[in-house]
Amino acid sequence: MIGRVLVAGIGNIFLGDDGFGPEVVRRMPPPPDPGVRVVDYGIRGMHLAYDLLDGWDALVLVDALPDHGVPGRLEIMRAEPDPDRPAELDAHGMDPAAVFAGVRALGAAPPPTVVVGCRVASIAEGIGLSEPVAAAVAPAVDAVGRVVTELLAQRTEV
Repeated sequence: MIGRVLVAGIGNIFLGDDGFGPEVVRRMPPPPDPGVRVVDYGIRGMHLAYDLLDGWDALVLVDALPDHGVPGRLEIMRAEPDPDRPAELDAHGMDPAAVFAGVRALGAAPPPTVVVGCRVASIAEGIGLSEPVAAAVAPAVDAVGRVVTELLAQRTEV
């Protein structure tokens, strides 16, 4: 049963398209349900790990994806955390796999996670998204909304 959903925008706004996640959550409308929280974590992986200890039923990560594909292409997938990865949390970095390992090291299990990601054109130093990634922001906002709605619908199932 899904009751609480954390939407986490992650990425570095100073590295071009890596700022995709923060830009998407910045443009999100107010959450549709009091059990939904939308946060721009930027590169604060340790902050996200500690917040995940608060008993979230699901996590939606909004992130830039490596440039293996068409820039601006959105992909929605379930994340499968590696249970054997050692915890290597960095107070000034964001690696979702390290965050999940950190949550396990702190005695909890990461919640079921859906990634809404966008293929990048460039993560070179600089502020601002490339044209194809910027064009994907509004569709990503809609995609996150659909994912959250689907997750919340699961609370009435069973």
